[in-house]
Amino acid sequence: TRHWKTSTSEMLAESCGYTHINVSELVKNKSLHKGKDEEWDSYTLDEDKVVDELEERMVNGGNIVDFHSCAFFPERWFHLVIVLRATTDKLFDRLQARKYKKKKLDENMEAEIMQVVLDEAKESYKKGIIVELKSDSVEDMEGNVQRICEWIKKNDKNGQAESKGSSSSS
Repeated sequence: TRHWKTSTSEMLAESCGYTHINVSELVKNKSLHKGKDEEWDSYTLDEDKVVDELEERMVNGGNIVDFHSCAFFPERWFHLVIVLRATTDKLFDRLQARKYKKKKLDENMEAEIMQVVLDEAKESYKKGIIVELKSDSVEDMEGNVQRICEWIKKNDKNGQAESKGSSSSS
């Protein structure tokens, strides 16, 4: 099952002519982790390795960074941070469709309810670059992509903005 943030990020990159960077895939493919946590069925991220791997690409601009967290990324990398939010019923259905173990599903639900990703973004980046968007439906996704592309074009100073976005949550 596709992740909504990944689908949104891919659509956004294609629509705006940017490069989509799926950090989760990069972590797996380039071993930017400290091993697999079987209990959570996920890799234990090595944040330093991820930042080192992305630094040159990020400095050059034109990227859409797709990850469920953002606090460890350097602030200088981003001109826009997008936090995608879903209602709990929609999120629950998505997580069940991905066959998440109960513990991982519960943790994700709690994080959404407690707006952990949004708070993390607010603590890590300037207030003016954080945008929270509803992501419950395909219509929401399409509207979000259009809105973000318009923002990028408006703020694009060189034909291709140095703007980067981080899609998080859901």
